[in-house]
Parts: sequence; C-alpha cells; structure tokens
Amino acid sequence: MATKNIVLMMVALMCCVLMNTANALIHVVGGKEGWEIPPKASFYADWAKPRVFGVHDKLVFPYRVGAHNILQVSKEDFDKCGNDHVYEQYYKGPTVIKLNATGDYYFYSGIGTHCELGQKLHITVVPGQGSSGRCLRRPCPRH
Repeated sequence: MATKNIVLMMVALMCCVLMNTANALIHVVGGKEGWEIPPKASFYADWAKPRVFGVHDKLVFPYRVGAHNILQVSKEDFDKCGNDHVYEQYYKGPTVIKLNATGDYYFYSGIGTHCELGQKLHITVVPGQGSSGRCLRRPCPRH
C-alpha cells in the first residue's frame, strides 16, 4: 500500500511539472489502479473507452521499476502478445509518453504473462483536444 501511495505521489508531481502545453491533457493510465496486472482482461480497454486522446496529450504509466515495463508494439504483436515489431521499450516507471501524432498506439507489459492477463492498452489519437471522458457540466450530453 505504501509503495502504491509513493507511486501516485510521484505521478502527481510529474503531472504538475509536465503541464506545459495549454490544451494537452495528462492521462494517468489505469487511474488510481495504475499500470498493474488488471482485475479483468478488459480493464484497460474499459478505462480508455470514454476518453479522447488528442495530439500533444501525455500518457503517464505509474509502475515500479522491475515490477512492470511498457512495450510499444504493432497491432499484430498487441493482438498476440508477441514481440516481432517492438517500436519502443520503457523500463523506468513512472513513464510519460507524449502523443505527438494521430493514429493507433499499442502498449503492453512485457514481463512474464502480464500481457496475456490483460496488462495492455490500445488508444487512438485524434487531431485536436483530448478529453478525460468525465462530464464537467450537468446535464451531461450523450454521445
């Protein structure tokens, strides 16, 4: 529990430091759960579903060094948890990834069977501003 609190404090500090792009959002992957083996395989897809990821937004993956990592891979590798087309590897958590271009991004943990257990994230980056998926006005518009 103490380790999780330390990681969350580090993420909060990093968020403050990284808020240099006026319209960019910082998305903490997994919310309060962070980048962990999820309770169910669809956890990260469910987390991403209400959000809009815009160019210049940042993904923050909170995790402990050695416990997890992040591989940015092709769709084919994402689907099969393979490692034939690894574009980037990150090992020092928490990791911050700036989304510089539109398109699909695929990430998973390359530790053991973490990917097969659902520690994987697919997002689509769109032009324009991102959104947290939370409605800040009432009533909330329906999409």
